Amino acid sequence: MIGTRMAGCAAACMAPGRPERSAARDAALDRVAAAAGQSGWTIATLRDVAGPDADLLFPGGAVDLVEAWFDRSDRDMIEVAHDLDEPRLSRRVRAVILLRLETIAPDRAAVRRALGVLLTPGNGHVLARTLARSVDAIWEAAGDRAEGVAWYTKRVTLAAIYVQVLLFWLARGDDMAAVTAFLDRRLARVARFGRMKHRLLSGRAA
Repeated sequence: MIGTRMAGCAAACMAPGRPERSAARDAALDRVAAAAGQSGWTIATLRDVAGPDADLLFPGGAVDLVEAWFDRSDRDMIEVAHDLDEPRLSRRVRAVILLRLETIAPDRAAVRRALGVLLTPGNGHVLARTLARSVDAIWEAAGDRAEGVAWYTKRVTLAAIYVQVLLFWLARGDDMAAVTAFLDRRLARVARFGRMKHRLLSGRAA
């Protein structure tokens, strides 16, 4: 149920803006992420680890804090993915997703708590923006150059896959072999559907 809601939100908001970015906010986010797995994504945690005035950096409160942290994770993923050397786009997407999970692995408890904040009633629009931005960042990191309908189709498709994999990782992230196999099964299913669609359309055209 949660997975369906998250995927639906991501699919519904494929052109998100981005949170404010600054060195001061990034430094505070790094400190909070290290503590949020235990203390939660709260303004009290923010003040404890980043100073009594740190809340001024995130006027939107805990939701602002969480959205900004996911945006920072997106940027970290793109930076790490610069060294990928894989000619096929589908394999680059796979590699980028695994890189992202590897990058946030030390903060798995913080990720779980952060999603709890975004899944709180009333925060659905922020959840949509956050997931849509992450999916778009995965395609950007993979070097996708699609435009028009293909751009949207790819992001809607990947949103469903990414949400499923993220939830599986939260439950089984201590076993990356299982996570990788789960991701590969999701990608293979999409690939099979794509080949079937191509054959059907080719037959119709004939």
